[in-house]
Amino acid sequence: MRLAALVEGEDHVCCRYRLKAFQPHLASRGHTLDLRELPRGMWNRFRLGADLAGHDAVILQRKLLSTIETNLLRRRASRLLYDFDDAIFLRDSFSGKGFESRKRRDRFRAIVRQCDAIVAGNSFLAENAAELSHGRPVTIIPTCVDVERYELADHERPTGHADLVWIGSSSTLKGLDAIAPLLERVGRTLPEMRLKLICDRYLKFEHLRVLPTPWSEAHEGDDLASADIGISFIPDDPWSRGKCGLKVLQYMAAGLPVVANPVGVQVDMIQHGETGFLVNSDDEWIEALELLAHDPERRRAMGLAGRKIVEERYSVEAGAACWFTLLRNLSSHRVSA
Repeated sequence: MRLAALVEGEDHVCCRYRLKAFQPHLASRGHTLDLRELPRGMWNRFRLGADLAGHDAVILQRKLLSTIETNLLRRRASRLLYDFDDAIFLRDSFSGKGFESRKRRDRFRAIVRQCDAIVAGNSFLAENAAELSHGRPVTIIPTCVDVERYELADHERPTGHADLVWIGSSSTLKGLDAIAPLLERVGRTLPEMRLKLICDRYLKFEHLRVLPTPWSEAHEGDDLASADIGISFIPDDPWSRGKCGLKVLQYMAAGLPVVANPVGVQVDMIQHGETGFLVNSDDEWIEALELLAHDPERRRAMGLAGRKIVEERYSVEAGAACWFTLLRNLSSHRVSA
């Protein structure tokens, strides 16, 4: 099939991990995937999809189009798919207006009811789409990583000298800032521990030393593998249950044990006691970090177990297999709009 994807940008993190990564695998089966940046401006939006008549299917990624734009795209696309990896029908965790948004919910409903198929990044998102889709098929394809891009951590630091690592953007850094008092306690309790922040903005702590590390697509794998323990904290709320756990997958791909709170997909990805620890209270966080800081061999074993899970369930190859099945079903059956 000849596919076209309308995306926020070819270098946007969602496009890179959820579509662009699959291009070589799709090509190996005779499919093509053209990435097109969503047009800006009213006039260009009214021409949305007008140049895609030669494609067998159009994938709209994440964007909540207006009803008029959705209808135009539906009429012009032979087949229409929707791919999303956030609870875009809600406002985010830090919005002062609360989670519910009638505008977002209405636009989301209009889109999923016009599509021939919906691709969701996790079960929470899939359930919300299925409730509104009037029977349109919903497929879960998790965010996937190219495991070969990640070297394995060596875990050779002296006992007690483990480096934590957190990777993300300035927008998601708010989640880490929310546990600043805990991180200060980590610095007081484990004075040899450091926190590597791979980001475009950095936090400062009085007791925990921060290693600012500018994010680079070319170097993120090596930057992760040079640490010892990956950490993740997301608020326990509806928006966060829509997150697809990219940073956790990156830690595991780099052979790092992961310490995180048990919210959303983190519960599915992290096997407590085997690939890391799911912790709630500050005492549990400290206990888990202290145990890992003083046991390099356990870190290594957990990291290898996590890497295996990524290879089996969350690799680009595993995700591509899901896309092959979806496209095969799509080519043989068209859901009426």
